[in-house]
Amino acid sequence: MTVQPISREERAGRAKSVFDHLDAPQDALVLFDDQFIFYYSGFAFFPTERPVALIITREGERILFVPRLEREHAQQVGEAERVADYPEFPGGRHPLRQLADLLTELGLEKASIGVDHDGYPPVMGYDGPALGEALPGATVRRVSRALDHQMALKSPAEVELIRESARWGAHAHHLLQDYTRVGENETEVEARATREATAAMIAALGDTYRGQNRWMSGAVALYRGQIGVHSALPHAMTTGATFQYGDTLVTGAGAAVWGYISELERTMFVGEASGEQQRFFQHMLNLQDIAFGALRPGRTCAQVDEAVRTYYGREQLWDHWRHHVGHSLGQRIHESPFLDIGDLRPLEPGLVLSVEPGLYVPGLGGFRHSDTILITDTGMELLTDYPRDLESLTLPA
Repeated sequence: MTVQPISREERAGRAKSVFDHLDAPQDALVLFDDQFIFYYSGFAFFPTERPVALIITREGERILFVPRLEREHAQQVGEAERVADYPEFPGGRHPLRQLADLLTELGLEKASIGVDHDGYPPVMGYDGPALGEALPGATVRRVSRALDHQMALKSPAEVELIRESARWGAHAHHLLQDYTRVGENETEVEARATREATAAMIAALGDTYRGQNRWMSGAVALYRGQIGVHSALPHAMTTGATFQYGDTLVTGAGAAVWGYISELERTMFVGEASGEQQRFFQHMLNLQDIAFGALRPGRTCAQVDEAVRTYYGREQLWDHWRHHVGHSLGQRIHESPFLDIGDLRPLEPGLVLSVEPGLYVPGLGGFRHSDTILITDTGMELLTDYPRDLESLTLPA
């Protein structure tokens, strides 16, 4: 196996150092978001209506609070020092009241408690009190922005997992490109490329490999419905289209590797691109190159978006603008910060970001490459490695 999961020591270190990232002292944290729970405790699970919470004390002790049906799961795959469980939701006594009992047992009934949500969020019909209501003597304060910042600064081990994801995403994309031909079906091509790439990845990484990501399973390549005129819809949905000569195609690829993912997207054409397709393709490349050139420590996320927006204005492309330049990613397919004029946070070494300025022309198609990059001490490094040029992305008709 070429890569290893995040070590128990690294996760424990995150829990101990998380309080250093907060802008105000807290006596403990109570986290409900499954991604934060995984980040600090290694417990990967599917959220349901049954609340799951992670308590982190100032000493770095982690206590998982789970429904009875998840007790063994949490004990086997989680890394918390303690697992506490409740019978069922909604049960005879609401789980949030039982969580308040546990916090009282820990001496936190009048403490200052940092949370990502003030109570479990509405998932699959869940309904219940806020944590502040269940524990009225405590001071409950949201600290999710600080947690996001800690999560955004990737460790060397995290970067290696994202690199591995990018490698297998590229493999899946090559297969997708090879199998896409006039008359073939979108769904069948996606399934074939994903199945073969996933099998190759599992064979290479070994029997102990786990994906542990709820947004992606295996090594994936797909179109998500961005085929032909529908490629002009940035978040189209699969229609089961049949590929036709002249189609503009927008792809997506990545792989789940021990909880981490990457993002690779390309614009391709079935047969020789028309003059208009070539024109917008070149504008899209120019936009991405401008973004690459703006990515370096000390600049802000907003400045990257501003540099790209200048090109939109100069080339009179605003009618075809739909979204900001990109976003952080790692465990989540979208994380903060965002390469957007409204995000004034500075770029820092360790950030992993997508770079994906796009153009969308109704009746013609969408034009978007996305690459995953790492902010380094001196600039940026491409983690995705896939051809960007028109010739490489023109498919035989």
